[in-house]
Amino acid sequence: MPQLSLHSPLGPLTLTEEDGAIISLDWGWGRDQTETPVLCEARDWLDKWFDTPNGDFPLSLKPHGTAYQNKVWAAVAGIPAGETRTYKDIAEKVGGSPRSVGQAVGRNPIPILIPCHRVVGMHGLGGYSGDGGLDDKVWLLEFEGVVVPT
Repeated sequence: MPQLSLHSPLGPLTLTEEDGAIISLDWGWGRDQTETPVLCEARDWLDKWFDTPNGDFPLSLKPHGTAYQNKVWAAVAGIPAGETRTYKDIAEKVGGSPRSVGQAVGRNPIPILIPCHRVVGMHGLGGYSGDGGLDDKVWLLEFEGVVVPT
């Protein structure tokens, strides 16, 4: 599968494409670099987003997961920049429990583009699977203008 990496304020990120859709975004620099039209457009969009975090990602996302995980990820993808939802909010929308939502969010293969950093706990931030953990989550939320409680 073609991959393309980019530099970001969070460190290097690598996008992976399959059948014309983005299937993953990983922390770190990928071994192989292939400039497909989809990957180049995704990289360019992210470069602009890291300057001004607004707008919806314009390309197809096809994360591999269970039917439930895909329902959770679709709900998370609908959270606008600068806003948050709780795990409970997502559970009320798609079914399941806050814990099952947290497990699905933790398995999100396309963070930032499916903005799992915008999902928080009722009494705290929850977790984050980025390379920098909660520091990355706090950075992303503050970057989008969210006041993060300390």
